[in-house]
Amino acid sequence: MSDTLSRMRSPSGSFDSRLAGRVRLGNAPNAGTPRPAGALRVLMIGDVIGKPGRVAVEHELPGLREERGIDFVTANGENVAGGLGLTVSTAEALFAAGVDVITSGNHIWDKREIYPYLESSDRVLRPLNYGTHDVPGRGWGIYHALDGTELAVINLQGRTFMQPIDNPFTDADKLLDESSEPLPPVRLVDFHCELTSEKNALGLYLDGRVSVVVGTHTHVVTGDERILPGGTAYQTDLGMTGPVWSVIGFTPESVLPRFVNALPTRFQVGDGPVILNATQIDIDPATGRALAIERIQRLVEV
Repeated sequence: MSDTLSRMRSPSGSFDSRLAGRVRLGNAPNAGTPRPAGALRVLMIGDVIGKPGRVAVEHELPGLREERGIDFVTANGENVAGGLGLTVSTAEALFAAGVDVITSGNHIWDKREIYPYLESSDRVLRPLNYGTHDVPGRGWGIYHALDGTELAVINLQGRTFMQPIDNPFTDADKLLDESSEPLPPVRLVDFHCELTSEKNALGLYLDGRVSVVVGTHTHVVTGDERILPGGTAYQTDLGMTGPVWSVIGFTPESVLPRFVNALPTRFQVGDGPVILNATQIDIDPATGRALAIERIQRLVEV
């Protein structure tokens, strides 16, 4: 049993509901709360959808980094290339805009040209629990933030209603508990997952062992950002950075026939104003414990 689950059980063996009172809710969205002294400030951007999402990141991220003093940025980039997949050029465009590491999920495999890049670049991650047998790329890495803090980024993928790949819970255990050298205290997890319950479960499972667990994949932002009892910042889904008047980033006319009459359609990326969804987390670099979490939303005309 993990330390987190052990802490949550009372001497009788039942779960102690009183620990829920130790959860700290996030700051109000877009509040611009001052950074705690000495804290590392991280920004994690939700699924970036097509050209509109990429352009919004290019437009907004440099200013966000400057005005908020962001030290490190991740973005989920598996939907940047035409709505499905990632290419070398779209990855490098995100890096040029100020993204430090690109995370991904099941659609990372949609553009085969990215396969060699996954091997050559340590700044694009694919989910760790695809394993290593004939699978290109890596599922985690160690990086340095702008303030010099060493940190780890870990990319995992859920299994419910998704590919039956390796277990993200036990693969996380192996990485965190069985590595030849311990990871740095600051550890960011992007959990690309369909079910809110599976995301919620992983957040509690890793509480106190990582700094942040945020979900991606559903493209719908959740308002449950909080810091768990063990010091892990958590949010079920970061939401998308994509067109507002869309169905999870795609034009209604290309999606609605699937719901109205079950006809197969080819999804097309939407247009018009873009919502940029991201979450800012302040972390104690010495302990890896989250100190504050705040959602950021920007409406961008592209």
